[in-house]
Amino acid sequence: MTRLTPALLLRRCRLVADRPGGPDLVDVLLEGGRVASVLPAGTAARSEGRPAEVVDLDGRWLLPGLWDEHVHLGQWALVQRRLDVSGATSAAHAAQLVRERAAAEAEAAVAGGTTGVLVGSGFRDGLWPDAPSAELLDGAVAGAGDRPVVLVSGDLHCAWLSSAAARDVAGPLGVVPDACGLVREEAAFAVQRALAALDDGALDAAVAAALARAASLGVVGVVDLEMTDSPGGTAAVWARRVDAAGRTASAGLRVEAGTYPQHLEEAVALGVRSGLPLAGAPGASSLVVGGPLKVITDGSLGTRTACCLDAYPGRTGPGSHGELTWPLEQLVPLLRRGRAAGLVPAVHAIGDAAVRTALDALEAAGPWPAGGRGARIEHAQLVADDDVPRFAALGVTASAQPAHLLDDRETAEVHWPGRTHRAFPLRSLLDAGARLALGSDAPVAALDPWLAMTAAVARSWHPEQAVTPLEALTASTRGRSAVAAGDPADVVAVDDEPLALLDAGRRPGVALTAAAGRVVHDAV
Repeated sequence: MTRLTPALLLRRCRLVADRPGGPDLVDVLLEGGRVASVLPAGTAARSEGRPAEVVDLDGRWLLPGLWDEHVHLGQWALVQRRLDVSGATSAAHAAQLVRERAAAEAEAAVAGGTTGVLVGSGFRDGLWPDAPSAELLDGAVAGAGDRPVVLVSGDLHCAWLSSAAARDVAGPLGVVPDACGLVREEAAFAVQRALAALDDGALDAAVAAALARAASLGVVGVVDLEMTDSPGGTAAVWARRVDAAGRTASAGLRVEAGTYPQHLEEAVALGVRSGLPLAGAPGASSLVVGGPLKVITDGSLGTRTACCLDAYPGRTGPGSHGELTWPLEQLVPLLRRGRAAGLVPAVHAIGDAAVRTALDALEAAGPWPAGGRGARIEHAQLVADDDVPRFAALGVTASAQPAHLLDDRETAEVHWPGRTHRAFPLRSLLDAGARLALGSDAPVAALDPWLAMTAAVARSWHPEQAVTPLEALTASTRGRSAVAAGDPADVVAVDDEPLALLDAGRRPGVALTAAAGRVVHDAV
Protein backbone atom coordinates (compact mmCIF):
# COMPACT_ATOMS: atom_id res chain seq x y z
CA MET A 1 0.00 0.00 0.00
CA THR A 2 1.14 3.56 -0.75
CA ARG A 3 -0.52 6.49 0.97
CA LEU A 4 0.00 9.94 -0.52
CA THR A 5 -0.19 12.92 1.84
CA PRO A 6 0.81 16.59 1.41
CA ALA A 7 2.73 16.37 4.68
CA LEU A 8 3.28 13.75 7.37
CA LEU A 9 3.78 14.65 11.02
CA LEU A 10 5.26 11.84 13.10
CA ARG A 11 4.64 12.64 16.75
CA ARG A 12 6.34 11.33 19.88
CA CYS A 13 9.16 9.32 18.37
CA ARG A 14 12.73 8.69 19.50
CA LEU A 15 15.83 9.10 17.37
CA VAL A 16 18.77 6.72 17.52
CA ALA A 17 21.35 8.01 19.99
CA ASP A 18 24.55 6.14 20.73
CA ARG A 19 24.53 7.24 24.37
CA PRO A 20 23.15 5.93 27.70
CA GLY A 21 19.61 6.79 28.70
CA GLY A 22 18.23 7.20 25.22
CA PRO A 23 16.91 10.33 23.56
CA ASP A 24 13.94 12.52 24.36
CA LEU A 25 10.71 12.35 22.38
CA VAL A 26 10.55 14.47 19.24
CA ASP A 27 8.07 15.36 16.51
CA VAL A 28 9.27 14.93 12.93
CA LEU A 29 7.61 16.67 9.97
CA LEU A 30 8.01 15.25 6.47
CA GLU A 31 7.06 17.64 3.67
CA GLY A 32 8.09 18.27 0.09
CA GLY A 33 10.10 15.07 -0.05
CA ARG A 34 12.34 16.20 2.83
CA VAL A 35 12.53 16.07 6.60
CA ALA A 36 11.22 19.57 7.21
CA SER A 37 11.82 19.72 10.95
CA VAL A 38 12.83 17.72 14.03
CA LEU A 39 11.50 19.42 17.16
CA PRO A 40 10.87 18.48 20.79
CA ALA A 41 7.58 16.61 21.20
CA GLY A 42 4.63 18.95 21.59
CA THR A 43 6.26 21.81 19.73
CA ALA A 44 3.92 23.39 17.20
CA ALA A 45 5.39 21.75 14.11
CA ARG A 46 3.13 22.26 11.14
CA SER A 47 3.30 22.30 7.38
CA GLU A 48 3.31 25.51 5.40
CA GLY A 49 -0.41 26.15 4.96
CA ARG A 50 -1.30 22.56 4.08
CA PRO A 51 -2.90 19.96 6.32
CA ALA A 52 -0.55 17.28 7.58
CA GLU A 53 -1.51 13.70 8.34
CA VAL A 54 -0.58 13.04 11.95
CA VAL A 55 0.71 9.66 13.13
CA ASP A 56 1.40 9.15 16.83
CA LEU A 57 4.39 6.81 17.08
CA ASP A 58 3.94 6.47 20.84
CA GLY A 59 7.63 6.40 21.72
CA ARG A 60 8.76 4.20 18.83
CA TRP A 61 12.22 4.69 17.33
CA LEU A 62 12.59 6.56 14.04
CA LEU A 63 15.51 5.68 11.77
CA PRO A 64 16.62 6.72 8.30
CA GLY A 65 15.03 4.49 5.66
CA LEU A 66 16.90 1.28 4.80
CA TRP A 67 18.38 0.48 1.39
CA ASP A 68 19.27 -2.82 -0.21
CA GLU A 69 22.22 -1.85 -2.37
CA HIS A 70 22.32 -5.00 -4.54
CA VAL A 71 19.19 -6.86 -5.68
CA HIS A 72 18.12 -8.89 -8.71
CA LEU A 73 14.45 -8.01 -8.38
CA GLY A 74 13.02 -10.20 -11.12
CA GLN A 75 14.92 -13.24 -9.92
CA TRP A 76 13.96 -12.52 -6.30
CA ALA A 77 10.28 -12.25 -7.26
CA LEU A 78 10.43 -15.51 -9.25
CA VAL A 79 12.24 -17.45 -6.53
CA GLN A 80 9.19 -17.09 -4.31
CA ARG A 81 7.36 -19.40 -6.75
CA ARG A 82 10.12 -21.97 -7.25
CA LEU A 83 11.13 -25.18 -5.55
CA ASP A 84 13.52 -24.41 -2.71
CA VAL A 85 16.51 -26.75 -2.86
CA SER A 86 18.76 -24.66 -0.62
CA GLY A 87 18.59 -27.29 2.12
CA ALA A 88 19.83 -30.12 -0.12
CA THR A 89 22.86 -31.80 1.44
CA SER A 90 23.78 -33.82 -1.65
CA ALA A 91 22.95 -34.16 -5.33
CA ALA A 92 20.80 -37.17 -4.48
CA HIS A 93 18.93 -35.13 -1.86
CA ALA A 94 18.27 -32.36 -4.41
CA ALA A 95 16.97 -34.93 -6.89
CA GLN A 96 14.64 -36.32 -4.21
CA LEU A 97 13.20 -32.85 -3.62
CA VAL A 98 12.59 -32.58 -7.37
CA ARG A 99 10.94 -36.01 -7.38
CA GLU A 100 8.53 -34.98 -4.61
CA ARG A 101 7.62 -31.69 -6.29
CA ALA A 102 7.16 -33.32 -9.70
CA ALA A 103 4.84 -35.94 -8.22
CA ALA A 104 2.75 -33.30 -6.44
CA GLU A 105 2.49 -31.15 -9.56
CA ALA A 106 1.60 -34.16 -11.73
CA GLU A 107 -1.26 -34.90 -9.36
CA ALA A 108 -2.37 -31.26 -9.53
CA ALA A 109 -2.26 -31.38 -13.32
CA VAL A 110 -4.70 -34.28 -13.35
CA ALA A 111 -7.06 -32.06 -11.37
CA GLY A 112 -6.79 -29.26 -13.93
CA GLY A 113 -3.45 -27.71 -13.08
CA THR A 114 -0.62 -27.19 -15.57
CA THR A 115 3.01 -28.17 -15.63
CA GLY A 116 5.99 -26.85 -17.55
CA VAL A 117 9.66 -26.51 -16.75
CA LEU A 118 10.23 -27.46 -13.11
CA VAL A 119 12.55 -24.79 -11.72
CA GLY A 120 14.31 -24.96 -8.37
CA SER A 121 16.63 -22.48 -6.71
CA GLY A 122 19.31 -22.34 -4.07
CA PHE A 123 21.50 -25.45 -4.36
CA ARG A 124 25.07 -25.20 -3.04
CA ASP A 125 27.24 -28.10 -4.14
CA GLY A 126 30.61 -26.91 -2.84
CA LEU A 127 30.56 -29.42 0.03
CA TRP A 128 28.35 -32.16 -1.44
CA PRO A 129 29.69 -35.72 -1.16
CA ASP A 130 28.38 -36.59 -4.64
CA ALA A 131 28.27 -34.85 -7.99
CA PRO A 132 25.27 -33.49 -9.90
CA SER A 133 24.32 -35.26 -13.10
CA ALA A 134 21.63 -34.89 -15.74
CA GLU A 135 20.72 -38.54 -15.14
CA LEU A 136 19.81 -37.82 -11.51
CA LEU A 137 17.30 -35.16 -12.58
CA ASP A 138 16.03 -37.33 -15.42
CA GLY A 139 15.28 -40.09 -12.93
CA ALA A 140 13.52 -37.69 -10.58
CA VAL A 141 10.86 -36.91 -13.21
CA ALA A 142 10.80 -40.31 -14.89
CA GLY A 143 7.13 -40.73 -13.97
CA ALA A 144 6.13 -37.29 -15.24
CA GLY A 145 6.92 -37.67 -18.91
CA ASP A 146 9.76 -35.83 -20.56
CA ARG A 147 9.55 -32.84 -18.23
CA PRO A 148 12.48 -30.38 -18.22
CA VAL A 149 14.12 -29.58 -14.87
CA VAL A 150 16.44 -26.65 -14.14
CA LEU A 151 18.00 -26.04 -10.73
CA VAL A 152 19.69 -22.66 -10.22
CA SER A 153 22.54 -22.46 -7.73
CA GLY A 154 22.32 -20.29 -4.65
CA ASP A 155 24.89 -17.85 -6.06
CA LEU A 156 23.16 -17.69 -9.51
CA HIS A 157 26.44 -18.50 -11.28
CA CYS A 158 25.55 -22.10 -12.13
CA ALA A 159 22.51 -24.06 -13.34
CA TRP A 160 21.94 -27.81 -13.32
CA LEU A 161 19.82 -29.14 -16.20
CA SER A 162 18.08 -32.40 -16.94
CA SER A 163 18.46 -33.87 -20.41
CA ALA A 164 15.08 -32.47 -21.46
CA ALA A 165 16.05 -29.01 -20.18
CA ALA A 166 19.37 -29.21 -22.03
CA ARG A 167 17.37 -29.84 -25.21
CA ASP A 168 14.37 -27.53 -24.70
CA VAL A 169 15.76 -24.66 -22.59
CA ALA A 170 19.50 -24.50 -23.26
CA GLY A 171 19.42 -25.83 -26.82
CA PRO A 172 17.60 -22.86 -28.41
CA LEU A 173 20.10 -20.55 -26.71
CA GLY A 174 23.09 -22.36 -28.18
CA VAL A 175 24.13 -23.37 -24.65
CA VAL A 176 25.59 -26.84 -24.11
CA PRO A 177 25.85 -28.22 -20.54
CA ASP A 178 28.95 -30.13 -19.47
CA ALA A 179 28.99 -33.86 -18.83
CA CYS A 180 27.28 -33.35 -15.46
CA GLY A 181 24.46 -31.26 -16.88
CA LEU A 182 25.94 -28.02 -15.49
CA VAL A 183 26.32 -24.62 -17.11
CA ARG A 184 28.27 -21.80 -15.48
CA GLU A 185 28.67 -18.02 -15.63
CA GLU A 186 27.30 -16.41 -18.83
CA ALA A 187 25.72 -19.66 -20.01
CA ALA A 188 23.94 -19.96 -16.65
CA PHE A 189 22.82 -16.33 -16.84
CA ALA A 190 21.39 -16.93 -20.33
CA VAL A 191 19.36 -19.89 -19.04
CA GLN A 192 18.04 -17.81 -16.16
CA ARG A 193 17.03 -14.96 -18.46
CA ALA A 194 15.14 -17.45 -20.61
CA LEU A 195 13.33 -18.84 -17.54
CA ALA A 196 12.33 -15.31 -16.52
CA ALA A 197 10.63 -14.60 -19.84
CA LEU A 198 7.15 -14.23 -18.33
CA ASP A 199 4.65 -11.81 -19.77
CA ASP A 200 5.34 -8.26 -18.62
CA GLY A 201 2.23 -7.96 -16.50
CA ALA A 202 2.89 -11.13 -14.49
CA LEU A 203 6.50 -10.22 -13.75
CA ASP A 204 5.61 -6.62 -12.89
CA ALA A 205 3.01 -7.82 -10.40
CA ALA A 206 5.49 -10.23 -8.82
CA VAL A 207 8.10 -7.47 -8.51
CA ALA A 208 5.58 -5.07 -6.95
CA ALA A 209 4.59 -7.73 -4.41
CA ALA A 210 8.24 -8.40 -3.55
CA LEU A 211 8.86 -4.69 -3.01
CA ALA A 212 5.77 -4.36 -0.85
CA ARG A 213 7.21 -7.09 1.38
CA ALA A 214 10.50 -5.20 1.44
CA ALA A 215 8.69 -2.05 2.59
CA SER A 216 7.30 -4.02 5.53
CA LEU A 217 10.95 -4.54 6.60
CA GLY A 218 11.74 -0.83 6.49
CA VAL A 219 13.23 -0.77 2.98
CA VAL A 220 12.79 2.55 1.15
CA GLY A 221 15.04 1.87 -1.85
CA VAL A 222 16.86 -0.80 -3.83
CA VAL A 223 19.56 -0.95 -6.49
CA ASP A 224 18.11 -3.32 -9.10
CA LEU A 225 20.88 -5.17 -10.94
CA GLU A 226 18.57 -7.61 -12.71
CA MET A 227 19.74 -9.19 -15.95
CA THR A 228 17.36 -9.06 -18.88
CA ASP A 229 17.33 -9.62 -22.62
CA SER A 230 14.95 -6.68 -23.09
CA PRO A 231 16.27 -3.98 -25.47
CA GLY A 232 17.76 -1.20 -23.39
CA GLY A 233 18.22 -3.45 -20.38
CA THR A 234 16.83 -3.08 -16.87
CA ALA A 235 16.50 0.71 -17.08
CA ALA A 236 14.26 0.38 -20.14
CA VAL A 237 12.14 -2.21 -18.31
CA TRP A 238 11.66 0.22 -15.42
CA ALA A 239 10.86 3.11 -17.77
CA ARG A 240 8.03 0.99 -19.17
CA ARG A 241 6.82 0.02 -15.70
CA VAL A 242 6.71 3.60 -14.52
CA ASP A 243 5.08 4.94 -17.67
CA ALA A 244 2.31 2.32 -17.81
CA ALA A 245 -0.95 4.13 -17.01
CA GLY A 246 0.89 6.43 -14.60
CA ARG A 247 1.53 3.55 -12.23
CA THR A 248 4.78 1.98 -11.12
CA ALA A 249 5.76 -1.53 -10.09
CA SER A 250 8.06 0.02 -7.48
CA ALA A 251 5.29 -0.14 -4.84
CA GLY A 252 6.23 3.42 -3.88
CA LEU A 253 9.87 2.58 -3.15
CA ARG A 254 12.93 4.17 -4.71
CA VAL A 255 14.60 2.10 -7.45
CA GLU A 256 17.97 2.61 -9.12
CA ALA A 257 17.98 0.52 -12.30
CA GLY A 258 21.37 -0.80 -13.37
CA THR A 259 22.80 -1.24 -16.87
CA TYR A 260 24.99 -4.11 -18.10
CA PRO A 261 27.70 -3.73 -20.79
CA GLN A 262 25.63 -5.50 -23.45
CA HIS A 263 22.97 -2.79 -23.09
CA LEU A 264 25.30 0.18 -22.59
CA GLU A 265 24.86 1.87 -25.96
CA GLU A 266 21.10 1.27 -25.96
CA ALA A 267 20.84 2.78 -22.49
CA VAL A 268 22.92 5.78 -23.51
CA ALA A 269 20.64 6.34 -26.51
CA LEU A 270 17.63 6.23 -24.15
CA GLY A 271 19.20 8.94 -22.00
CA VAL A 272 19.85 6.73 -18.96
CA ARG A 273 22.14 8.42 -16.44
CA SER A 274 23.04 7.36 -12.92
CA GLY A 275 20.86 9.20 -10.41
CA LEU A 276 18.59 10.89 -12.95
CA PRO A 277 14.91 10.01 -13.59
CA LEU A 278 14.39 7.69 -16.53
CA ALA A 279 13.40 9.48 -19.71
CA GLY A 280 9.70 9.42 -20.60
CA ALA A 281 8.58 8.36 -17.12
CA PRO A 282 6.51 11.15 -15.45
CA GLY A 283 4.89 11.65 -12.07
CA ALA A 284 5.95 9.11 -9.46
CA SER A 285 8.86 8.26 -11.75
CA SER A 286 11.13 10.52 -9.69
CA LEU A 287 11.36 7.47 -7.46
CA VAL A 288 12.88 5.42 -10.29
CA VAL A 289 16.25 6.58 -11.63
CA GLY A 290 19.19 5.28 -13.56
CA GLY A 291 21.55 3.10 -11.53
CA PRO A 292 25.16 2.03 -12.05
CA LEU A 293 26.95 0.32 -14.91
CA LYS A 294 27.26 -3.24 -13.58
CA VAL A 295 30.27 -5.23 -14.79
CA ILE A 296 30.85 -8.85 -13.71
CA THR A 297 34.60 -9.49 -13.70
CA ASP A 298 34.72 -12.94 -12.09
CA GLY A 299 32.52 -15.77 -10.87
CA SER A 300 31.64 -16.91 -7.36
CA LEU A 301 33.05 -18.92 -4.49
CA GLY A 302 30.25 -21.50 -4.58
CA THR A 303 30.91 -22.26 -8.24
CA ARG A 304 34.69 -22.03 -7.65
CA THR A 305 34.99 -19.42 -10.40
CA ALA A 306 35.84 -16.40 -8.22
CA CYS A 307 39.24 -15.23 -9.51
CA CYS A 308 41.87 -15.63 -6.79
CA LEU A 309 45.56 -14.92 -6.39
CA ASP A 310 46.04 -18.50 -5.11
CA ALA A 311 44.84 -21.63 -6.89
CA TYR A 312 41.89 -23.58 -5.56
CA PRO A 313 43.11 -26.63 -3.64
CA GLY A 314 43.74 -29.64 -5.85
CA ARG A 315 43.32 -27.70 -9.10
CA THR A 316 46.00 -26.97 -11.67
CA GLY A 317 46.14 -25.52 -15.14
CA PRO A 318 43.58 -23.21 -16.78
CA GLY A 319 40.77 -22.29 -14.43
CA SER A 320 42.63 -23.30 -11.30
CA HIS A 321 42.51 -19.69 -10.03
CA GLY A 322 38.90 -19.12 -11.16
CA GLU A 323 37.75 -16.99 -14.08
CA LEU A 324 38.53 -13.36 -14.89
CA THR A 325 35.87 -12.37 -17.43
CA TRP A 326 36.97 -8.74 -17.95
CA PRO A 327 40.77 -8.43 -18.11
CA LEU A 328 42.27 -5.05 -17.28
CA GLU A 329 42.91 -4.00 -20.87
CA GLN A 330 39.20 -4.42 -21.68
CA LEU A 331 37.78 -3.19 -18.37
CA VAL A 332 39.46 0.23 -18.37
CA PRO A 333 37.99 1.45 -21.70
CA LEU A 334 34.56 0.11 -20.69
CA LEU A 335 34.62 2.08 -17.44
CA ARG A 336 35.77 5.19 -19.31
CA ARG A 337 32.90 4.81 -21.78
CA GLY A 338 30.44 4.47 -18.92
CA ARG A 339 31.91 7.51 -17.20
CA ALA A 340 31.58 9.61 -20.36
CA ALA A 341 27.92 8.52 -20.59
CA GLY A 342 27.16 9.49 -17.00
CA LEU A 343 27.00 5.95 -15.62
CA VAL A 344 28.98 5.26 -12.45
CA PRO A 345 30.52 1.78 -12.22
CA ALA A 346 29.55 -1.10 -9.97
CA VAL A 347 32.18 -3.78 -10.56
CA HIS A 348 31.45 -7.34 -9.40
CA ALA A 349 34.64 -8.78 -7.92
CA ILE A 350 34.59 -11.63 -5.40
CA GLY A 351 38.07 -13.18 -5.45
CA ASP A 352 41.13 -11.20 -4.37
CA ALA A 353 42.64 -11.25 -7.87
CA ALA A 354 39.42 -9.86 -9.33
CA VAL A 355 39.25 -7.20 -6.60
CA ARG A 356 42.81 -6.13 -7.42
CA THR A 357 42.02 -5.95 -11.13
CA ALA A 358 38.87 -3.93 -10.40
CA LEU A 359 40.81 -1.46 -8.25
CA ASP A 360 43.52 -1.17 -10.90
CA ALA A 361 40.89 -0.46 -13.56
CA LEU A 362 39.04 2.09 -11.42
CA GLU A 363 42.35 3.82 -10.66
CA ALA A 364 43.20 3.98 -14.36
CA ALA A 365 39.73 5.17 -15.39
CA GLY A 366 39.14 7.54 -12.43
CA PRO A 367 39.29 9.59 -10.36
CA TRP A 368 35.96 8.73 -8.77
CA PRO A 369 34.29 10.84 -6.06
CA ALA A 370 34.19 9.26 -2.61
CA GLY A 371 30.77 8.14 -1.35
CA GLY A 372 27.52 9.29 -2.90
CA ARG A 373 27.32 8.05 -6.46
CA GLY A 374 30.99 7.20 -6.73
CA ALA A 375 32.42 3.94 -8.01
CA ARG A 376 31.64 0.69 -6.21
CA ILE A 377 33.05 -2.80 -6.03
CA GLU A 378 30.28 -5.32 -5.54
CA HIS A 379 30.90 -8.17 -3.05
CA ALA A 380 34.65 -7.81 -2.33
CA GLN A 381 34.44 -11.12 -0.47
CA LEU A 382 38.19 -11.81 -0.47
CA VAL A 383 40.58 -8.85 -0.38
CA ALA A 384 44.37 -8.91 -0.21
CA ASP A 385 45.77 -6.95 2.73
CA ASP A 386 47.58 -4.50 0.44
CA ASP A 387 44.36 -3.69 -1.40
CA VAL A 388 42.22 -2.82 1.63
CA PRO A 389 43.47 0.81 1.95
CA ARG A 390 43.05 1.37 -1.79
CA PHE A 391 39.24 1.53 -1.44
CA ALA A 392 39.41 4.75 0.58
CA ALA A 393 42.34 6.16 -1.39
CA LEU A 394 40.43 5.77 -4.66
CA GLY A 395 37.03 6.81 -3.28
CA VAL A 396 35.59 3.35 -4.03
CA THR A 397 32.66 2.04 -1.98
CA ALA A 398 32.68 -1.58 -0.85
CA SER A 399 29.16 -2.85 -1.63
CA ALA A 400 29.01 -5.98 0.54
CA GLN A 401 26.44 -8.64 1.39
CA PRO A 402 27.17 -9.88 4.93
CA ALA A 403 24.45 -12.56 4.89
CA HIS A 404 26.58 -14.47 2.36
CA LEU A 405 29.10 -15.28 5.07
CA LEU A 406 26.43 -17.37 6.81
CA ASP A 407 26.29 -19.65 3.75
CA ASP A 408 29.86 -19.35 2.52
CA ARG A 409 32.01 -19.75 5.60
CA GLU A 410 32.32 -23.55 5.48
CA THR A 411 32.89 -23.47 1.72
CA ALA A 412 35.51 -20.74 2.18
CA GLU A 413 37.39 -22.81 4.75
CA VAL A 414 37.68 -25.63 2.18
CA HIS A 415 38.34 -23.61 -0.98
CA TRP A 416 40.13 -20.55 0.49
CA PRO A 417 42.25 -22.30 3.15
CA GLY A 418 44.49 -20.06 5.23
CA ARG A 419 42.90 -16.94 3.75
CA THR A 420 39.53 -16.70 5.47
CA HIS A 421 40.77 -13.96 7.82
CA ARG A 422 40.63 -11.79 4.67
CA ALA A 423 37.10 -12.89 3.74
CA PHE A 424 34.27 -10.36 4.18
CA PRO A 425 36.80 -7.90 5.70
CA LEU A 426 34.21 -5.36 6.84
CA ARG A 427 36.10 -4.17 9.93
CA SER A 428 39.35 -3.80 8.02
CA LEU A 429 37.68 -1.79 5.26
CA LEU A 430 36.01 0.59 7.71
CA ASP A 431 39.18 1.01 9.76
CA ALA A 432 41.03 1.91 6.56
CA GLY A 433 38.49 4.67 5.85
CA ALA A 434 36.42 2.93 3.18
CA ARG A 435 32.72 3.58 2.75
CA LEU A 436 30.56 0.47 3.23
CA ALA A 437 27.16 -0.14 1.63
CA LEU A 438 25.18 -3.24 2.59
CA GLY A 439 22.83 -5.31 0.47
CA SER A 440 21.52 -8.83 -0.04
CA ASP A 441 22.20 -9.88 -3.67
CA ALA A 442 18.66 -11.32 -3.50
CA PRO A 443 17.81 -14.04 -4.36
CA VAL A 444 21.27 -15.23 -3.23
CA ALA A 445 20.16 -14.07 0.23
CA ALA A 446 16.80 -12.74 1.35
CA LEU A 447 15.93 -9.12 0.57
CA ASP A 448 16.13 -8.27 4.27
CA PRO A 449 18.44 -5.51 5.57
CA TRP A 450 18.04 -6.71 9.17
CA LEU A 451 19.54 -10.07 8.19
CA ALA A 452 22.46 -8.28 6.54
CA MET A 453 23.02 -6.05 9.55
CA THR A 454 22.84 -8.82 12.14
CA ALA A 455 25.23 -10.95 10.06
CA ALA A 456 27.70 -8.04 9.98
CA VAL A 457 27.38 -7.25 13.70
CA ALA A 458 26.94 -10.60 15.42
CA ARG A 459 29.23 -12.71 13.22
CA SER A 460 30.93 -15.59 15.02
CA TRP A 461 33.17 -16.53 12.06
CA HIS A 462 36.21 -14.27 12.26
CA PRO A 463 34.48 -11.97 14.74
CA GLU A 464 37.42 -9.59 14.52
CA GLN A 465 35.83 -8.43 11.24
CA ALA A 466 32.49 -7.55 12.87
CA VAL A 467 31.17 -3.98 12.76
CA THR A 468 29.20 -2.06 15.39
CA PRO A 469 25.41 -1.77 15.23
CA LEU A 470 25.63 1.93 14.38
CA GLU A 471 28.15 1.24 11.60
CA ALA A 472 25.89 -1.47 10.16
CA LEU A 473 22.89 0.84 10.29
CA THR A 474 24.82 3.69 8.64
CA ALA A 475 25.96 1.30 5.88
CA SER A 476 22.30 0.38 5.29
CA THR A 477 20.98 3.96 5.14
CA ARG A 478 23.34 5.62 2.65
CA GLY A 479 25.45 7.12 5.38
CA ARG A 480 22.65 8.56 7.52
CA SER A 481 23.19 7.62 11.16
CA ALA A 482 20.06 9.45 12.39
CA VAL A 483 17.06 11.35 11.05
CA ALA A 484 17.88 15.04 10.62
CA ALA A 485 16.22 18.11 9.12
CA GLY A 486 17.01 18.49 5.43
CA ASP A 487 17.38 14.75 4.82
CA PRO A 488 15.28 12.91 2.22
CA ALA A 489 11.88 12.03 3.68
CA ASP A 490 12.83 8.33 3.86
CA VAL A 491 12.23 6.98 7.36
CA VAL A 492 11.29 3.83 9.20
CA ALA A 493 9.71 3.53 12.66
CA VAL A 494 10.53 0.44 14.72
CA ASP A 495 9.05 -0.86 17.95
CA ASP A 496 12.25 -1.21 20.01
CA GLU A 497 15.67 0.42 20.30
CA PRO A 498 17.42 -1.12 17.28
CA LEU A 499 21.12 -0.85 18.18
CA ALA A 500 20.86 -3.05 21.27
CA LEU A 501 18.82 -5.61 19.34
CA LEU A 502 21.33 -5.70 16.48
CA ASP A 503 24.13 -6.16 19.00
CA ALA A 504 22.28 -9.23 20.27
CA GLY A 505 21.69 -10.56 16.75
CA ARG A 506 17.99 -9.70 16.86
CA ARG A 507 15.70 -7.37 14.93
CA PRO A 508 12.93 -4.93 15.89
CA GLY A 509 9.42 -4.97 14.51
CA VAL A 510 8.76 -2.41 11.77
CA ALA A 511 5.75 -0.20 12.44
CA LEU A 512 5.87 2.32 9.60
CA THR A 513 7.90 2.98 6.46
CA ALA A 514 7.82 6.18 4.43
CA ALA A 515 9.69 6.71 1.15
CA ALA A 516 9.88 10.26 -0.21
CA GLY A 517 7.28 11.15 2.41
CA ARG A 518 4.81 8.55 1.12
CA VAL A 519 3.62 5.91 3.57
CA VAL A 520 4.45 2.55 1.99
CA HIS A 521 3.93 0.38 5.08
CA ASP A 522 1.78 1.06 8.11
CA ALA A 523 1.40 -1.25 11.11
CA VAL A 524 1.13 1.45 13.79
